[in-house]
Amino acid sequence: MDGLLNVYKERGFTSHDVVAKLRGILKQKKIGHTGTLDPEAEGVLPVCLGKATKVCGLLTDKDKEYRTVLLLGRETDTQDVWGQTLRECAVKTDEETVEKAIMDFVGEYDQLPPMYSALKVGGKKLYELARQGKEVERQPRRVRIHGIEIEKLELPRVTMTVSCSKGTYIRTLCHDIGKKLGFGGCMESLVRTRVAQFCLEDAKSLGQIEAMRDAGTLGRALTAVDTLFLSYPAFTTAKEAGKRLYNGNPLEPEDFCETAPLELERIRIYDSEGWFIGIYSYDRKRKVYRPETLFFTEKKTAAGEET
Repeated sequence: MDGLLNVYKERGFTSHDVVAKLRGILKQKKIGHTGTLDPEAEGVLPVCLGKATKVCGLLTDKDKEYRTVLLLGRETDTQDVWGQTLRECAVKTDEETVEKAIMDFVGEYDQLPPMYSALKVGGKKLYELARQGKEVERQPRRVRIHGIEIEKLELPRVTMTVSCSKGTYIRTLCHDIGKKLGFGGCMESLVRTRVAQFCLEDAKSLGQIEAMRDAGTLGRALTAVDTLFLSYPAFTTAKEAGKRLYNGNPLEPEDFCETAPLELERIRIYDSEGWFIGIYSYDRKRKVYRPETLFFTEKKTAAGEET
């Protein structure tokens, strides 16, 4: 199967667990996820199948949205409630002060990656060093908080939805808010509600995916790869250009069945039967379009049978 599945990752599973289970359910090896979710987190985890694994990195770079509960008055070594408590204190403030401190984080800010993360320093993952009781110097990373919506504010807890750029750690955001207020904070729960166009309400659990497989309806849950590139203009090639197209050769003006694209930076290419071939970029020197990323495979139906 080639395409993307919007998987609902349940608590207790790692992202790698989800991929391993899907390989068993789908009897397919070529599967990749698009961004790690911690075992205690849940929610949207887009998974790429077959040729779609080429876009794993693309989705990792997309903006995301989370619903989280911030617990004020407690700091932990992991910046969430599942870590070891380092400090606790009473939360003596008013809701207006808390709301202002939270909203001050909207925009860009330099976030220090937590020790309990999969980032590598000196070839070793930070969480591996943290488990050995080691703390190493990390460089802050510029992240962007696009927006924060406070849904419920009942001190010491704040329920909020956060829209953010790639690389943002929500538990670190909770920690930083608590630090700004002066009495610490950590993350109590986390649900990823959106990755690019993949939303929580459309996500399927592993159990639902297995049931759809048995019912022969799994194809309905697949998202076609070309939907990720709708911002690029689409063009169709002439039937006579098929051999050049399937061999990955550059495309010239006469290879298109409509008016040839005029020096566009990137375009989507479809064959004469409407099958998505890939993304092509313009070579200004030779005045041709060269394949940038090809997704063409054997023509199959959505359910996976050969046509």
